Amino acid sequence: MKTRLTKEDLLPLEEFTKIRAQKRQETLDIKKNRRVPVGPEATLFFENYDTLWWQIQEMLYIEKGGEAQMEDELLAYNPLLPQGQELVATFMIEIDDPTRRAQILGMLGGIEHHLCLRFAGHILQGIAEEDPNRTTESGKTSAIHFVHWAFTKDQIADFSKPHQDIIVEITHPRFSFKTLMTEDVRAALQDDFE
Repeated sequence: MKTRLTKEDLLPLEEFTKIRAQKRQETLDIKKNRRVPVGPEATLFFENYDTLWWQIQEMLYIEKGGEAQMEDELLAYNPLLPQGQELVATFMIEIDDPTRRAQILGMLGGIEHHLCLRFAGHILQGIAEEDPNRTTESGKTSAIHFVHWAFTKDQIADFSKPHQDIIVEITHPRFSFKTLMTEDVRAALQDDFE
């Protein structure tokens, strides 16, 4: 299990360009079992080495920022790579209409601190990446947050048992939803543990 992305893991732009379409499809196949919609407008995308590798390669392909950009991308994305006893997700609030999006995000300050996983008698509170721009002093939140769930060995063992109810929940007073994680997602995520 890789817990860090380095420059050596990344392909030069010319090589990536040759396999980009194939890698896009492979990444889409991986992501379909790492996506959990929670309510009508929120989604968790659980990250791993493959999803972050793709994100960095794609950013380098689009922006063509070279070595300096590569360092910045590695610095930005490495903290999202699971370290063997955690799950890490990008949490997105997805509202197409910009006026409505601004209105709703303006009421959801601190939502990044209201995400939990419930299973086998455990309640794991998500730990948001601290970023001063994610929730402003006025109470407006960002549409994107990065959240970690730290597991004990017993919690990993319980999570890894097939066919159980794992509930993903948003507990914000103005945006409260929960959903049952599918078995395909649970099975894919258990690979994030050592």
